[in-house]
Formats: sequence, C-alpha cells, structure tokens
Amino acid sequence: MIEVIPAIDIIDGKCVRLTRGNYDEKRIYNESPLDVARAFEDAGCRNLHVVDLDGARSQHITNYKVLEAIASHTELKVDFGGGLKSDDDVRIAFECGAEKVTGGSIAVKSPTTFERWLDTYGSRRVILGADTRDGKILTDGWQKGSNQSIIPFIEEYVQKGITQVISTDVSCDGTLTGPSVKLYVEILKKFPRLFLIASGGVGRLSDIAELERNGIPAVIVGKAIYENCITLKDLERINLTGTCLPDA
Repeated sequence: MIEVIPAIDIIDGKCVRLTRGNYDEKRIYNESPLDVARAFEDAGCRNLHVVDLDGARSQHITNYKVLEAIASHTELKVDFGGGLKSDDDVRIAFECGAEKVTGGSIAVKSPTTFERWLDTYGSRRVILGADTRDGKILTDGWQKGSNQSIIPFIEEYVQKGITQVISTDVSCDGTLTGPSVKLYVEILKKFPRLFLIASGGVGRLSDIAELERNGIPAVIVGKAIYENCITLKDLERINLTGTCLPDA
C-alpha cells in the first residue's frame, strides 16, 4: 500500500499552494493551517508534510509557531521543511514538535551542516529534499538552480546514510497533470532500498494508483485535495482500506 501524505504549505501563517513553485501564483486556501491539519487527522491521516515557504525564500525558519500549533493540538507526525539553514533552525523545528525535518537547499549549499544533522538526529528523523527541474536540483524555495543532477545528488547522500528522500518535480507541482512517474522509477531502480516520497503533479486517485503500481512507497498530495479532486472522504477510505481507486 502506498502511503498518502497530505501537505500544508505556509505563507504569512496561512495555508497556500503555488503552481510550479511560482510565488506570484499563490492561492490562499485557508487562514488556519491548524484547522486543515485537524481535518486531515479526522480523515485518518497519521503523517503531515508542512513547508515553510516564507522560510524557504529567507535565511531562517519563519512559520515555526504554525508548526507548534499543529504539533500541540493534533496527533499528526509532522515532517517540516523550508528555511532550515542552521543548527538553530533545526533545533527550533524539533522543539516546536516536528517529528522529522527535510533539508534540501542546505544539502546543496552546506553539505557539512546537513551531514551534521544526519549524524546528530539520525536517518529516521532527517529527510533529504531532492527537488528538481529538468533533472537538476533546485534550491531557495525552487527559485534558484544548481549544477547538480538528481541521481548523483541522491547517491552522495545515500552513501552517507540517508534512507528517506522527498523528490518534487517542480515542473509538475501544482498543475494537477500527473506526477513524474518515470523519474521516480529511475530513482528507485538505482536505489531500491530508499524510502522515496513522490511529490508534485498528483491530480486524481488514478495518479496515486499509478505510483503504487510502480512501487513508489509514499506520495505527498496537496493541491488535489484543496481543489477537491481528491476529497477528504477519499483520504479516509484510503487510510481505512488501502484502496486507491473507487472501484478497485
């Protein structure tokens, strides 16, 4: 069974979604991320992916109070990313209730810092963010490119002990046009023991089913839920039965 992990992206303390990582195409879906998190919990979700989009564009964690509210008022296990650029940022995230943290830009720009987090907290609590466009790793809230190709980038950190990777194909993110299944199959072919979390492009239940058929262990879903392409009742049924398709 593929695990479906709902997402909450935060700007100015509000629940938003972007399209292809473009901050100019921001849409606010709810003023209260906590209310959204509670709805996911009521639908039977156990894990939640939270991204501090303000932090991702800045040099430090920003929306940690939102994280703290969600962690304090729900039983959800939160993976938190965005703006984690120092040891203090990670400390704040864990103190505010994060179960796990995701580091993307920091793994590109300051590998020694990211490796220190991995050594300090372990591979169970530190996830590698491998966000890409056209096969190249992106940084700074997807606003900047790099010269690093995704497969060698992941390989470097697998050799250093990483066991969990979230990979977003930014060209698909927020489009509802389907995920980059080929990319994820390529990654798992190279790293079959990796717990790979797909992200970006999911627009319908059949997209999740396709990822499952190809052996992808988990997927993050955001805009499809907020646009009711995948409903909270769908999430509840998946969590109860493990069934991705209505007629399956």
